[in-house]
Amino acid sequence: METPLDTMPPANSSSQATGDRWQVRLVIGAALVAMCLKFYCAWTTIGSNDVLIAFNFGRDIYNLGLDGMYHESDWFNHTPATGSFFCLSYTLAKELSPPGTHNHGYFPFILRFPMIIADFLVLLILLRIREKTGQPPVWALVFFALSPVSFMVTGYHGNVDPMLVFFLMAAAYFCAMEEHPAACGLLFGLSCNVKIIPILFAPVFFFFLLHRGGRQGLYFLLASGLTCLVGWSAALLGSPELFLKNVASYNGFWGIWGISYWLGEMPWKQFHTVGSFDLPPAQVHVVMFLKLLIILGVLVLAWTRRKCRGIEYFSTLALAWTVFFVFAPGIAAQYLIWLAPFILLYSPWWYLALTVTSTAFLFVFYNTISHGMPWHYGDSKLWMFPIWTPWTNLPWLVLIGLLVAKVFWSAQPAIESSTIAAQPVATEIGG
Repeated sequence: METPLDTMPPANSSSQATGDRWQVRLVIGAALVAMCLKFYCAWTTIGSNDVLIAFNFGRDIYNLGLDGMYHESDWFNHTPATGSFFCLSYTLAKELSPPGTHNHGYFPFILRFPMIIADFLVLLILLRIREKTGQPPVWALVFFALSPVSFMVTGYHGNVDPMLVFFLMAAAYFCAMEEHPAACGLLFGLSCNVKIIPILFAPVFFFFLLHRGGRQGLYFLLASGLTCLVGWSAALLGSPELFLKNVASYNGFWGIWGISYWLGEMPWKQFHTVGSFDLPPAQVHVVMFLKLLIILGVLVLAWTRRKCRGIEYFSTLALAWTVFFVFAPGIAAQYLIWLAPFILLYSPWWYLALTVTSTAFLFVFYNTISHGMPWHYGDSKLWMFPIWTPWTNLPWLVLIGLLVAKVFWSAQPAIESSTIAAQPVATEIGG
């Protein structure tokens, strides 16, 4: 009995499956190597001064409670969940320390441990997306796994940013690849409980799901809104004004990035103040204008690209991040991992350019604040700013180039009027 040709498996299907398995093993192997290096760095170093700041926050929350922390310090610009994580990390360090020893020797590793795991989970999401779409290419995934930016931020710096990236990536995956609005909303709400910045991208999620049915948009709003309210409830009930002032209204650090850096280089004294607090009126007005410009840019992207199909959805988020970073009045060094996986899915080559330039900037930054190699503890001081702030222009210019290229030269994205299930695609290494 003959088998119809259209039901016969391709002659090379077995070899393709073997090749795909080896590609996955290569990527995971690179990720495991990177994870081990990060664990070693986290165990043998203190990290940046953010680690000691988190330690002090955790200790004070342990002693004063979360509400007391909001009243105690204007510098506490974290969500209740992140504050609770600092407190838990402090408590674990305190319990694990032998009697009579200083407990903060364990804190840097405890703080960074879940962030290193979060990096690995982001890579697994990218592998799942590749299984469904064939993108990104394997060489880009290996480069992402071994990214020096990720090593410096997650392994050395010490903050909660990698967890934000994981939850936001997971939310985007369930939104675009699985079209599961409730899971997407829950994960998006968790990302907003790590830091508040993801709320900027709520319209991107909402309009995308709304286009696929009013109920999907509603489920997303309910799940994300409830998760945010539950997570923020301790602050909203105990210190609503301080929460809105310290967390929701945080403007970043003026004078070290992009437009604010170049205004600070001009001869106009009203733009020369560097910092986050007590800015002159001229700087406050510029900050407000730039924030409104970012919000408008994200809203335009969210609406005009609401019909984009599966993987193009990640490109929408990549472009939204690009708008944020191009016009942001101020950032911190560790923020450069926020957009990395989204830029990778938008374009591996733009991701390569961004990673190379970000690596150059971050190396100069950490090497400066750590007083040269080997790094053990980095404490950023105002007198160091002229040494490393010019290097922030490298990744900033790459992002400007990406935005200009998208506006003037990129083709229109593929769109769909109905749901199209993503299908597995086998590709060659480097494809």
